[in-house]
Amino acid sequence: ENHIRQLHRDLLRYSAKDERHRGSYKTTPNSVAAFDPNGVQIGIVFETATPFDTPRLMSELVEWYRIETEMGELHPLLVIGVFIVVFLEIHPFQDGNGRLSRVLTTLLLLRAGYAYVPYSSLESIIEQSKESYYLALRQTQGTIRTKAPDWTPWLEFFLRALQGQMARLRRRVEQEKLMTGSLPELSARLVELTREH
Repeated sequence: ENHIRQLHRDLLRYSAKDERHRGSYKTTPNSVAAFDPNGVQIGIVFETATPFDTPRLMSELVEWYRIETEMGELHPLLVIGVFIVVFLEIHPFQDGNGRLSRVLTTLLLLRAGYAYVPYSSLESIIEQSKESYYLALRQTQGTIRTKAPDWTPWLEFFLRALQGQMARLRRRVEQEKLMTGSLPELSARLVELTREH
């Protein structure tokens, strides 16, 4: 949990407007709102945890993640997906939760052995499908604090986004192979040596 707070502090290090709350849990409500093109709030997308409940909910979430990864009964991608959607539902910090969730996603995927993630942007995949992203979040987050949470909308979106990220990387690797495959042997070797150093 302290690592998450430290990451938040580091992520917002150069944001002057966030100086007073870097690395600290929220102290005022921060429901996610929708805005029109002029910046006028047009409604609440979803309610987040209260500042009072945030420390307890974050502690429970981190402990749940630790237990699930140790037990290994759920696939790591499901554990990461659930962790992220609950993190976003709690929205523990006054600002920067979305950015931090994407950093956490990358770190948790790396920790779970998905070494490809730094080489293809998951954020750009999500950005291309922002409407689906918010819809899946809203559908799942509305059920999280009920007796029967519905993880399906979010997990389907999350897994499709990871699939898109992998497909994009695969295309880039194939393009690179085509480019270097047509080079003379000496040129191809020079390109390879350059990449190694």
